[in-house]
Amino acid sequence: MSVAEPRRIVLFRHAKADWPQVSDHERPLADRGRMDAAVAGRKLADSGIPLDLALCSTAVRTRETWKLAVHELPERPKTVYEERIYDASPGELIALLNETPDDAQNVVLIGHNPGIQGLADILAGSAEGDTRERMNRRGFPTAAFAVLSFEGAWKSLEPGATTLADYWAPSE
Repeated sequence: MSVAEPRRIVLFRHAKADWPQVSDHERPLADRGRMDAAVAGRKLADSGIPLDLALCSTAVRTRETWKLAVHELPERPKTVYEERIYDASPGELIALLNETPDDAQNVVLIGHNPGIQGLADILAGSAEGDTRERMNRRGFPTAAFAVLSFEGAWKSLEPGATTLADYWAPSE
């Protein structure tokens, strides 16, 4: 990887979950969530971003979302199921991303709100086109994702260091 090549982070919120009588961590996807996860995967594939690493919460709904989305990608990235993503604050998610090996150029983080939306807001020091306005207007609904880019090592990732390059939500 050249030093000038930007790194990309895809922040991907899990798809719509069901509400059965189980713990929050064990909630599965609803029917709509299963459909939206596959559509989000196709949109990720259309973005052309070759993902090197997926960091996925251990919650059932995030694992199911990723399983359906990754099936749509041309290549499957290495996936790490990470307990620290569940219920993580933006600061905790930045600390986790700071641990990413530098040989990973493009990373997708599959997680939960409010952490994912907060992280997108905190990391994006600038935005391309109308991406920030669209994200602010829509919020970060289930199955939405934001693509952020930055230059430098993962350990240098900090608030305001990225550019919000793309945003997509199922109703876009």
